[in-house]
Amino acid sequence: MSETVTRRLWVAYGPAGVVGKIQKDADGYGVHMAGKDEPLGVYPTMEIAKNALHSHLKPGSDRPEFREH
Repeated sequence: MSETVTRRLWVAYGPAGVVGKIQKDADGYGVHMAGKDEPLGVYPTMEIAKNALHSHLKPGSDRPEFREH
């Protein structure tokens, strides 16, 4: 018997390029900031994950555009 895990990935783009990513797996929505080794955290919904990523950008930053890959 084999187990299939579906993962989905969204890349967050700001004006200067990639600022982070959100990856969906069995545990929830994992947020990773660009240039950081450690994940920011895992969140129960996509909207909460987007808000977490946005809140870790520089103050006054526009909300990034999220594109699924």
